[in-house]
Amino acid sequence: MRQVICQARGTPRIANRLLRRVRDYAQVRASGHVDLRVAEDALDLLEVDRFGLDETDQKIMTTILGKFGGGPVGLNTLAAAVDEQPDTIEEVYEPYLIQLGFLDRTPRGRMGTLRAFDYFKVARPGFGGQGTLFA
Repeated sequence: MRQVICQARGTPRIANRLLRRVRDYAQVRASGHVDLRVAEDALDLLEVDRFGLDETDQKIMTTILGKFGGGPVGLNTLAAAVDEQPDTIEEVYEPYLIQLGFLDRTPRGRMGTLRAFDYFKVARPGFGGQGTLFA
């Protein structure tokens, strides 16, 4: 159960939701018994990673890192790209991504950190995408 609690972002509501989903998975696929393997399988099925990032968190980060080269990208542009409301991104997803060190909020927009590039296995962009002067 520690695995589920660690992935709940320190939020009781999320912990309870994940625990219910793990319990449901165990009842259907593991004869009602929850152990580490069952919890891991259930969380994999829910596409929740080891940091507690769900599909939307991952979509936000891969969009910033891949589509926008790590940023900066404005909130409204990001919201349109991931089909989410700007307020929801700002109030629900951003605080945890910042807390993990994956996202920086700058005056120019949202930027992915080096840690995010490493974690999501996205190649870091070069210096402005320009080649050298003397090729």
